[in-house]
Amino acid sequence: MAYIVNRYNGTQITVVEDGTIDQTTDLKLIGKNYSGFGEAQNENIVHLLENFSGTSSPSKAISGQVWYDSSTTKLKFYTGAAWKTAGGTEVASSQPAGLDEGDLWWSSTNNQLYGKNGAGEFILVGPQAAGSGTTQMLSVNVNNNANPAVEKTIIVALINDTAIYVISNEEFTLAAQVDQPAGVPALGNFGLIKNGITLVNSSTGRTKNSIGADITGASGEPIVWGTVNDSLRLGGSLASDYIKTSDSLTFGDAGFTVGASADLKIDVSNGADPRLVNQNNASNKILVSITAAGAGSPTDIISFRNGTDRGIYPETTNTFSLGSSSLKFANVHATTFNGTATNASALDVGGTGRSASTTAGVNTIAARDSSGNLTAVIFNGTATKARYADLAEKYTTAEEYPVGTVMAVGSPEFVNTKDVSAEVRPAKSSDIAVGVISENPAYLMNSECNGQAVGLKGRVPVRCIGSVQKGQPVYAWENGVASTTATRALVGIALESNSEETEKLVECVLKT
Repeated sequence: MAYIVNRYNGTQITVVEDGTIDQTTDLKLIGKNYSGFGEAQNENIVHLLENFSGTSSPSKAISGQVWYDSSTTKLKFYTGAAWKTAGGTEVASSQPAGLDEGDLWWSSTNNQLYGKNGAGEFILVGPQAAGSGTTQMLSVNVNNNANPAVEKTIIVALINDTAIYVISNEEFTLAAQVDQPAGVPALGNFGLIKNGITLVNSSTGRTKNSIGADITGASGEPIVWGTVNDSLRLGGSLASDYIKTSDSLTFGDAGFTVGASADLKIDVSNGADPRLVNQNNASNKILVSITAAGAGSPTDIISFRNGTDRGIYPETTNTFSLGSSSLKFANVHATTFNGTATNASALDVGGTGRSASTTAGVNTIAARDSSGNLTAVIFNGTATKARYADLAEKYTTAEEYPVGTVMAVGSPEFVNTKDVSAEVRPAKSSDIAVGVISENPAYLMNSECNGQAVGLKGRVPVRCIGSVQKGQPVYAWENGVASTTATRALVGIALESNSEETEKLVECVLKT
């Protein structure tokens, strides 16, 4: 009958058949009536006696099994997942698996001890190391220079075997290095050890204030001694007494002076307007200079003067500009401007500034427009030339008639006994012609009146019908159109020939 083999906790591990050896585990389990069972049984006893001693762990281990690792001379047990050392620290070149919270591991690679925390991380216990030497905060007993020497306890900050600073709770003078106990690092750059922190190369450990007195910690409070890159005080004065490059420079109303003899002063006396004062010699200038391209000697640009010439002056005539076409001053005020102005918004006319205009605006200075024309409401003066050829005057008409229409005095028309007739109408052969509708009169009379411009004298185009020869007289014929047929209504003399029989414009000199 087969054997059923159970673990201590009652779980079945295997079934051993009759007459066989089961090798589910590292021990040989013997079945009923197995021949030669003595050898297997004795080997099992030896294996248990030696705890499976060997350089390799048992290949069929079960949880709770014990193994003697002959390569590390450590007794280990199997957790069901990994082999753990039964006592002492786990030694390995890399992080070992299977360790629990609180277990220790000695790194054989960097000779450091680690402990595992609850998060499964290995935390360095020590020693700390960086570089080829020791880097750590070292607690050590040293001797002072008393006779006999008195032992003092300090903390030395080491970086790669070099002492950077010493922490002490009392002040004493350090004995020479040769008089120090074994194991004390090199402290040759330290002399007086102060209460607090003494930095390397601070041989005296003393700092003096502006009156030459030693600075000590308030009420014996430890402080840092040596050279630091920041401080609450400098030369005994608070940091707030100084300014930084990022601060605004502030002085009292008395201001400050510049120069060995206090030549230049800037002040705001009693809260008045700020002043820049030349205190050396009233005839001296206050110069404003620049250095071109950051090199060479400065060039004097302007000066403030209080001598024979009082005011602001350029230091070289006709060299420096005041503003530019792209950077202009808003307003420049002066009683008198002497020089050439290329542009002006107004000119002085009888004490009043008047601007230029291309329209007939009131109280403006007449200016030509983009076509070169000059416009005015009324021109007072003598004109020696005129652009156009005829003298015209405005007369009312019943409708707008075309240029060149011959006009006669209109017939009377009455509405409610009021004369409403137009002043002129198109002429016919029986009328007396008074003029011709003008296009561009050289001189227009009654220009503000209603009506059309009627040319009275000069040369104008005239509406004509039939052939016309230069030098022929033309007469009003009908509906304001003229012809060479003689009537009582002489219009003028033709200045050009035109053989067309239909109506056209013929330039004539008026004889009306």
